Amino acid sequence: MNKKRFILKTFLLGLAVYLLFFLPIPYFIERPGSAVVINDKVEVDGQTDGSDSQYMLTTIEVFRATPFSSLFQFLPYHSGVSEADMLGSYDDYDDYRMLQQYYMDYSIDTAKAAAFNAAELPYDIEYEGVYVMSVSPESNFYDELEMGDSISEINGESFENTDGFIEYISQQSVGDEVTLTVVRSGETTQVSGELILIEETGNPGIGITLVTQSSVTTSPEVSIDAGNIGGPSAGLMFSLQIYKMLVEDFDSDLVVAGTGTIAENGDVGRIGGIDKKVVAAHEEGAAVFFAPDDEIDSQVLEEYPDLQSNYETALEAAEDINTDMEIVPVDHISDAIEYLNNID
Repeated sequence: MNKKRFILKTFLLGLAVYLLFFLPIPYFIERPGSAVVINDKVEVDGQTDGSDSQYMLTTIEVFRATPFSSLFQFLPYHSGVSEADMLGSYDDYDDYRMLQQYYMDYSIDTAKAAAFNAAELPYDIEYEGVYVMSVSPESNFYDELEMGDSISEINGESFENTDGFIEYISQQSVGDEVTLTVVRSGETTQVSGELILIEETGNPGIGITLVTQSSVTTSPEVSIDAGNIGGPSAGLMFSLQIYKMLVEDFDSDLVVAGTGTIAENGDVGRIGGIDKKVVAAHEEGAAVFFAPDDEIDSQVLEEYPDLQSNYETALEAAEDINTDMEIVPVDHISDAIEYLNNID
């Protein structure tokens, strides 16, 4: 009898431990990640940066919660996000991670272009079509297209950019049949279907979400190994690292961190979770942190009056953790370049 009771207690204890500490729930925790040195991840003409300065991209750690770890959201600079809010229209976290990888690939190309623009050096950018990120169940292409497919032509027409791709579709009519040239795993095929009404825009459409597919060719050649880091927010720091190696060393041994998307013309864009990235940079000993100085639209502020710019949020976080790290606002790559050129 005692043996049976012992086995039952052991089973119940094991079940309780599993349910509390190991059972995944539809919830994610975000917290400060790491500040990753990129000097050895960027190569220009086959060489990495051997200078004393360190440039760092910053990350947010995201992990699926258990009942116990869901309590982490109440810790400083931790937050909880529901699975629905995290994944959006994607079915699982693997699809979401794939989307973030596509964003990283695109940001690497725009970082190259922005750096060469800033250095007044030529480069070539080739538009290759669009990547399919998701397909609406209402789309007539739902059974034909998959996430990761590349659409290079519509009705035999190719385009110079994604705007041209979208404009061509919008000029058609709902119910028109279109033929897409699709590349999947290196194989090219054609699929046809009728356009549907996209309720959000009131325009005809395929019924997909997409990102631009392009490639940038430079001389000297630039390559970037981002590892398993995803998302577009490393664009600014990659572009600065490339520029530094192309043009000048800024004559400094500073440890510089930062975040922000980058456009081909050098514009720096807003990102999420900047307070957590400030904490990560501080913990890795950064002396300077570049933060997007984004301007929030007045209509958005009317709806969300407490919304702050990335720079304002970064300043608050820096003051809260009492760091000596200087928070520097940037809305263009030239702002960061000017700051680094004028450091005493």
